[in-house]
Amino acid sequence: MGSPGEYGCSVEELRTLMEYRGAEAREKIDADYNGIEGLCKKLKTDPANGLPQDNDELDRRRAVFGANEIPPHPPKSFLQLVWEALQDVTLIILLVSAIVSLALSFYSPPDDGTGAVDPSEHEAGWIEGVAILISVVVVVLVTALNDYTKERQFRGLQAKIETEHKFAVIRAGNQIQIVVNELVVGDIAQIKYGDLLPADGVLVQSNDLKIDESSLTGESDLIRKSPEYDPMLLSGTHVMEGSGKMLVTAVGVNSQTGIIMTLLGAAKTAVEEERKAAKREERRSRRKSKTSGDVVAASGVEDGTAQALLTDHVKADGLTEGSNGGVSAGEESKDEAEGKKERSVLQAKLTRLAIQIGYAGSFVAGCTVLILVVRFSISRYVIDEKAFSLADFQHFINFLIIGVTVLVVAVPEGLPLAVTLSLAYSVKKMMVDNNLVRHLDACETMGNATSICSDKTGTLTTNRMTVVQSYINEVHYKDTPKFETLHKETRDLMLNLISINSSYASQVIPAKPGGQLTQLGNKTECALLGFVLALGQSYQNIRDKNPEESIFKVYTFNSVRKSMSTVIELKESQRGGYRVFSKGASEIILKKCKWFMGKDGALTKFTQKDQERLVSNVIEPMASDGLRTICLAYKDYVPGGTARENEVAYAGEIDWDNEDAIVNDLTAVAIVGIQDPVRPEVPEAIAKCQRAGITVRMVTGDNINTARSIATSCGILRPGEDFIALEGKDFNARIRNEKGEVSQEKLDLIWPKLRVLARAQPTDKYTLVKGIIDSRITDNREVVAVTGDGTNDGPALKKADVGFAMGIAGTDVAKEASDIILTDDNFTSIVKAVMWGRNVYDSIAKFLQFQLTVNVVAVVVAFVGACAIQDTPLKAVQMLWVNLIMDTLASLALATELPTEELLKRKPYGRTSPLISRTMSKNILGHAFYQLLILFALIFAGERFFEIESGRWAPLHSPPSEHFTIVFNTFVMMTLFNEINARKIHGERNIFHGLFSNPIYYVIWISTMVAQVFIVQFGGRWFSTAALNLEQWLWCLAFGVGVLLWGQIVTTIPTSGLPKNMTIGGGDVTSTENILSGEYADPETHERRSGQILWIRGLTRLQTQLRVVKAFRSTLDEFEEKRSIASTQSCNSMRAAAGWSYLSLATTSAPRAAGSSSPDATRTRAALAALMQRASAPQPYPYYHHQQPRTPSPNLSIHNTAGTNADSSLPVVTENGRGSSTVGVTMISELNSPSPVICHDKVEKVPLVQRWSPSSGSSYSQRIGKSISLDTPLSIAHV
Repeated sequence: MGSPGEYGCSVEELRTLMEYRGAEAREKIDADYNGIEGLCKKLKTDPANGLPQDNDELDRRRAVFGANEIPPHPPKSFLQLVWEALQDVTLIILLVSAIVSLALSFYSPPDDGTGAVDPSEHEAGWIEGVAILISVVVVVLVTALNDYTKERQFRGLQAKIETEHKFAVIRAGNQIQIVVNELVVGDIAQIKYGDLLPADGVLVQSNDLKIDESSLTGESDLIRKSPEYDPMLLSGTHVMEGSGKMLVTAVGVNSQTGIIMTLLGAAKTAVEEERKAAKREERRSRRKSKTSGDVVAASGVEDGTAQALLTDHVKADGLTEGSNGGVSAGEESKDEAEGKKERSVLQAKLTRLAIQIGYAGSFVAGCTVLILVVRFSISRYVIDEKAFSLADFQHFINFLIIGVTVLVVAVPEGLPLAVTLSLAYSVKKMMVDNNLVRHLDACETMGNATSICSDKTGTLTTNRMTVVQSYINEVHYKDTPKFETLHKETRDLMLNLISINSSYASQVIPAKPGGQLTQLGNKTECALLGFVLALGQSYQNIRDKNPEESIFKVYTFNSVRKSMSTVIELKESQRGGYRVFSKGASEIILKKCKWFMGKDGALTKFTQKDQERLVSNVIEPMASDGLRTICLAYKDYVPGGTARENEVAYAGEIDWDNEDAIVNDLTAVAIVGIQDPVRPEVPEAIAKCQRAGITVRMVTGDNINTARSIATSCGILRPGEDFIALEGKDFNARIRNEKGEVSQEKLDLIWPKLRVLARAQPTDKYTLVKGIIDSRITDNREVVAVTGDGTNDGPALKKADVGFAMGIAGTDVAKEASDIILTDDNFTSIVKAVMWGRNVYDSIAKFLQFQLTVNVVAVVVAFVGACAIQDTPLKAVQMLWVNLIMDTLASLALATELPTEELLKRKPYGRTSPLISRTMSKNILGHAFYQLLILFALIFAGERFFEIESGRWAPLHSPPSEHFTIVFNTFVMMTLFNEINARKIHGERNIFHGLFSNPIYYVIWISTMVAQVFIVQFGGRWFSTAALNLEQWLWCLAFGVGVLLWGQIVTTIPTSGLPKNMTIGGGDVTSTENILSGEYADPETHERRSGQILWIRGLTRLQTQLRVVKAFRSTLDEFEEKRSIASTQSCNSMRAAAGWSYLSLATTSAPRAAGSSSPDATRTRAALAALMQRASAPQPYPYYHHQQPRTPSPNLSIHNTAGTNADSSLPVVTENGRGSSTVGVTMISELNSPSPVICHDKVEKVPLVQRWSPSSGSSYSQRIGKSISLDTPLSIAHV
């Protein structure tokens, strides 16, 4: 393998080099390496041809400079997941009760003279305890196994997303696309508009390159880069304009992204250490306070969960508002909620429902235990007047076990599991349907979509563009003209114009016999290059004569210009001078033209009238054929002397930055019509959407006629219907008020009928999407999906409920902002996503309908049993078995149903529709009524019907009775048959339809049935069952089958007659995030109602299941962080010289952090905290809004800087990405001070350091909420 000395510079040198910015960087490169060429020589690479295609050489470079990947967090082991599953409070109570019950079973009470103790009964007493223990183990293993398989699935998904991110490099003179992980130091990479840079590098050549560095520096203005002024490019930043070539100088953990990720990892370790130490310290202080009787002091310290970030200092000064330094829990979660997309509609509703059920279940369980204890105590000690003996403990333990079992059955911990299973299953299957899901909940949200705003190019059309018509020298050609027939000067100009004035990365590779041309790069440019090939000429020969390095200046295409212009020097002509080539949307370029090349190449004046004639005779007919029209034009600059009428004479310097003057007074050469045919499958897909109640809108940059023509052929616009198509300008004029602000009322008048928005700016797309989402004029509020491929689509993709990015044509920036990537760029894949989304929603609804029926029945039976017969007819182990069937197995069976076309025949649910519809409520209550009727009849009269002994009032540890075995068996049979009923939730009669289409479902159903037979016949004391005879079995089965017949009766009841309030989970979703994360803040006191929260968290296993969902999301998030360090939020100017030196110091010292007291851990933490403090307020789309000039605030001392929170303006003057050294000083003051910097001015600021630096007495977990949960990977965005 390679040795570091083999290349002219080491990893450290290159890392140091990448810390320079702007002119300093240029000077450093010139001084140390003799310019960029010298640096290329030292790295043994050729700026024109790149590295050789030699695997050994590439491996050598990886060995010396590292590979371009940031090592992921190791996955949790199976044992860790088991340990986490065991953290559930209900399970812990059960375990403890079982162990106590087991211990008591070995204690034989002294004979009290009654002589009623059965020795065999006593011997069997231990079995129940062991059975409960085994049940708990099974539940834990099943939970852990689910988590484990899902985590593995998502690692696979992550790997798939990673391989999706490709980058263009030049190797051995050829441009090739490679996966970003394969980049090595020394590669020459081609960068273009829309790329997300995967490594650090130095610019070799650039055209009008502008970079958005806000993700790293917080500087929201675009930064112009060029080899002369600022050649440094950093990983994780976005190319917003232009193109260029860069030499890769740092990859993986040595790149700027990698350095920060490593630092975060080190800080996280330090935080963990600190947290453990703080907990130990807190326990000690509690013990001390108990012994000394100083209870008041202890309550002042209080449990960590009840303590907000507002620490004692802040409260002392009476600063309870969340705006200064310490952000109160409520405020922070509100900011967080605004900063990120709302939680998935379904998850929010489910969480709320599960918590409500948890409350009810806990109440019933508590009552059950209370009633049992009171009854037993009264009958035993008051009526029978017996003395208390140790043996009575067994009764109390038994009551506790019954209570906890009721709770286990009542709490639907299967709900989040069902969501997760269903989503995980769907995501896996959706990859086959060309939907790469990046955010889990997007899949389910898609099922509710009521509106899709789609791009035209590539999504509705094939994105294989060809020139089919042209207008040259006043002749309109309907097909490709013969090259010989064209005027010589015109054709030469046209060939040069097309070949030079296009990105050199755009290429057309000639087809093999019988195949199609391969288009690489921008498809519009490929169409023009294809036109050159169709004329029988070679664009490559022209490019070879005018290499990219020789181009004088480029005005690259962007959504504002809608054109591209290139300036070259005319070296070959005697006169010299410059030629400007320009191409773009015909109506835009023609407005800038003063001349036209007429018949036989004659130069003619081009007036306003000529322009109107050309539009009506040429451009509109082309557009109404669905063609995009592109105009080609040029202009010559000649030095001094005589100039022709269409040339511009110049003396002295030309102001090339004055673009309006340069690209004006042009001479038009030709107009071409480019066809992008509609994909053949799209009209049918759009018709499916319309049948499914989804409105499809087209948002495009093309002109209105082209857009209207394509929309009609797709079926978006239908003749005779009252829909409108608007241009961006008209749209804005209609929706804005006098002040120029968007008015929701005006927008509400337009969007319901709007079907086509043409000549749309990215901001128009964002405005439309936001307007539809915020609108409240429809009953169920709209859920909007958006497709996008360009960098500027980012805001709309982020705002939409579901953002689809194009996998082939999409830029990295669009993919980052999206929720789902369409790997085939095809609209039909969106329809598949809708189907899968609806399927997820229905799967969850099926499971809910099934689970809630069982919950209601089991809880009522247990409760009534406890009240009436001082025992529960369903024993603890039996309840756990039912719980296992209905929670784990049923959720697996019902969550894996495959979608059918039937799903597209109903209207979408929308945002505010209820989770449990009236039909479902009717089914739940109807079936619960039937089951309770049967069960109570069996409990209170079953022994007479079957002529067997009664199982009621049996003493403790008596052998299992046939009576209660029949009750248990009947309950399970009814539950199993109800699982078949639950497959239909819209009142369908045929419940068997599609029963055998899902093997997972029927395999689980049959296995459960077989297991039940074994449990009843051979369960004995383990399951508290007695073997049943054939007649009894047939009766149990008959009651089960009765569920199916009763289901038909319930279906007959008309839903419309039921009261409206029978729906559950409707209305707008309020976030339940705070309840689950324990961050619920009381608005009066800003303190969390910790006891209550802990209680809920303990009662439900929701936390465990949601953790899984979070883990998926975080694995995906973690991967995203690697690719772009939180592109929507910023860490303001992290590169102040002093700051970075301390960060690197912290990075090196981090591994030595052994304990919380070690200075290294503290220093790492402090360095990172200081780095975080400089995070400017999030500015997701800086370049769309008016920029506020950033000025240092004069009245802040350095100490105050340390304390300002993220929203205050920081005294950091950013100049091209360099921070002033004020912050460096801050960090030094923080690092040197032993405790957090607190300055007692009038307005006290609490430094962020406090998040990681607990005071000696308080618990560490003061305020690690969702923003910095230690279970999830930390991203700069979170902090």
